[in-house]
Amino acid sequence: MNIKVLGISTSPRIKGNSDLLLCRALAGAESAGANTKYLRLPDYKVSPCIECNACYATGLCKVQDDYQQLLKKILDTDHLIFATPIFFMTVCAQAKMLIDRCQCLWAHKYVLKKELNTTGNDRRGMVIAVGGSRSKKQFESVRLTMKSYFDSLQVHYTANLFVNKIDALGEIEKHPTAMNEAYRLGSQLVDADTLPSDKPINIELT
Repeated sequence: MNIKVLGISTSPRIKGNSDLLLCRALAGAESAGANTKYLRLPDYKVSPCIECNACYATGLCKVQDDYQQLLKKILDTDHLIFATPIFFMTVCAQAKMLIDRCQCLWAHKYVLKKELNTTGNDRRGMVIAVGGSRSKKQFESVRLTMKSYFDSLQVHYTANLFVNKIDALGEIEKHPTAMNEAYRLGSQLVDADTLPSDKPINIELT
């Protein structure tokens, strides 16, 4: 059976830089035999967490919107590629709302002490982030946020592709190294012979 890879583009811009890198990563995964799906988060309605803590008793989110169908897609995939632009030194608002709604999964795992119903034990996750700032410190909070998010999803944090000093729409297409690295990491993500290490592969490009 083919490995399933879900790519989530959180960028508010169509064909934004992180979005273009995500498409290259998915192409790499597909070249390695994976069954890939692309999801554009702004096409869905996801409200912010209201901190009602109802999930502490049920493990489920009380707020009803498109989050439920998104969560099903995320739990049904083998590997996940999450792409975000950097806004104010962290993930964009669209990405953060999806991540915050994961509080119900945190409650499911750490409060209710239950395992998620997922596709298997070798679920892997890759993060793509692109920012306009010259500073690479913009990626520090992304690492921490995604580590916590992947932990709640029972996804092994496998790789990062971070690119700074890229801002204009489509500018990443003039950065062949970044495009090639996205393809390579996407392919490597689904390679059964490549065992995940304790720390994610970290590629930072300028």
